[in-house]
Parts: sequence; C-alpha cells; structure tokens
Amino acid sequence: MRQAGRVAAEVLGAAGAAVAPGVSTDELDAVAHAACISRGGYPSPLNYRGFPKSICTSVTEVICHGIPDDRPLRDGDIVNVDVTVFIGGVHGDTNATFPVGPIDRGSARLIETARECMDLGIATVKPGRPICEIGRAIEAHASASGMSVVRDYVGHGIGQVFHGTLAIPHYFNPDANTVIEEGMTFTIEPMINMGTWRAVMWDDNWTAVTADGARSAQFEHTLVVGADGAEILTR
Repeated sequence: MRQAGRVAAEVLGAAGAAVAPGVSTDELDAVAHAACISRGGYPSPLNYRGFPKSICTSVTEVICHGIPDDRPLRDGDIVNVDVTVFIGGVHGDTNATFPVGPIDRGSARLIETARECMDLGIATVKPGRPICEIGRAIEAHASASGMSVVRDYVGHGIGQVFHGTLAIPHYFNPDANTVIEEGMTFTIEPMINMGTWRAVMWDDNWTAVTADGARSAQFEHTLVVGADGAEILTR
C-alpha cells in the first residue's frame, strides 16, 4: 500500500504540473497514463466499469468522475485531477484541485477550504472512534466557511479492491457508526461546493455536476490507521 500510494502521488504530481490554460484534459490523461506505466503500475480507472480514460478530470462545476476530453482548459477554471494506481496487487488513490491560470478569490477560498476539510477529516482518525466523527469535522468546517459537502459520493475502503465496502461519509451521519480499527485502509476525499450540495448526473452516467452550476473542489488521500492515528500513504 505504501508503494501504491507513493506512485499515485507521483502520477498526480506529474499531471498537476501539466495543468495550464490551453491544455486539454485529454493531454493531462496522457501525461498521467505515461507516468503510471513508466513506474510499473496500471491506471485503475481505465476500463473500470466501462470508464474510458486513465484518470478523472473534473472542471469547475463538475464534482467528480469527469471524463477527459479535447476541450482546452481556460484561465479562471479549476480542475480536479483524480488518480488511482494499481501496483503490487493493491490500489493507491489520491486527487487534488488545481487552479488554471489566475482564478478569482472565491475559487481560491473554495480550494483552500476543500484542502482544510480533508486535513481535518484525517486528523480525526483514531482507533476506537466511530467513522461518523470524520464527517462531523468536515461538515462543521465547510458550513462555517459558507460552503456545502456533497453527500452522494463518499470515501471508501481500498486495498486489493479499488472500492471496498467500507464507506466514509464526509458529512455527519450518525448511522456511520463503524468503529475505526488499526490496520484499516480507506480514503478521505471530501467534495466541497460553493452552493448546494446536491449533484446531477450527466447522460454519460459518470460526470456528476453541481445542481446549481456553482463550483466544486476536492482533495483526497489514501491512509492506513495506526495506533496513534492516520498514516497518509499518498502524501
């Protein structure tokens, strides 16, 4: 898992460094694919349940699972690049949201808040605590910042299986009462919106966008639970 996490982080770094006005998300996909293969990995999203590309690229109002295409990014956009790598029999999953050229103050604050929400969720992880405490911390910070937390998509268990059965809500859900145990591996990946938390699915059955067209940002790490808290594997 440490190897998979490290490689996923390196692939994300390569794709993120290529983000710029005029670059298409297809080009980011090509960069990430090459970086993954050159490191001996396989891009987990490629052909996963029919997904056609090696990464997800979610631009501006897209919440998650955006499919790379040939449209160029523009000044003022924000783009989330989501990378998962299969190597050594396990998956490592990470993502980050990048500004495209100069962005407005509200978008910069959205990105900062999304990163802070992820960090606060990770800081909550301790053996013996219920999973719902992760979402409580994230939702409290997002709400205090005047933003909302997407409820339709959650973090997940990960390891030999890309998406394990363990679900990690990023909002407070008291029914998420599974107790965190040492050795668990899962993702924390809050999707934070400037407007409503509600999502709408495009006809491609992958791309999820905000219901009101407001911007969305996301950050993600894969972690393993240690005796004293979370070890981030995709840093």
